[in-house]
Amino acid sequence: MKLNEIADIDGATHSRKRLGRGIGSGSGKTGGRGVKGQKARSGVAINGFEGGQMPLYRRLPKRGFVNIFAKDYNIVSLARIVEGIEAGKLDASATIDVAALKAAGIVRRKRDGLRVLGDGDVSTKLTIAADGASKSAIEKVEKAGGTLTVAQKKADAEA
Repeated sequence: MKLNEIADIDGATHSRKRLGRGIGSGSGKTGGRGVKGQKARSGVAINGFEGGQMPLYRRLPKRGFVNIFAKDYNIVSLARIVEGIEAGKLDASATIDVAALKAAGIVRRKRDGLRVLGDGDVSTKLTIAADGASKSAIEKVEKAGGTLTVAQKKADAEA
């Protein structure tokens, strides 16, 4: 196959419907827009408008609470860290932190820090620096002879 031989499959592209080109075309006069009114004109943006009736999004009650100060952590399981080490993307002898996980492609962006969960088994000695960790994750890493240090929060440091 050559680049000049590549072609679309028959029926993949459709020709544009020519609107308002006479009554015989089947889409003349109003061009498929029905009759007069706001929706027949251009520049209409009436999503959520229900003709003056109270819209659904305003009839429903507000629920819950969104904490604007909540931290958005990268959540990584021990299984994913071990997977990265076995694949040769992570160095088991070096400290594993957000920067190392980002370089290995396990984490996409830095966010507010790293939280390690205890899903999976650890057999090698690891040194992990995280902003949060589950009790099972800490136990598993320490059982394998490694260390999982959790950074202290600013409030704890000030007290």
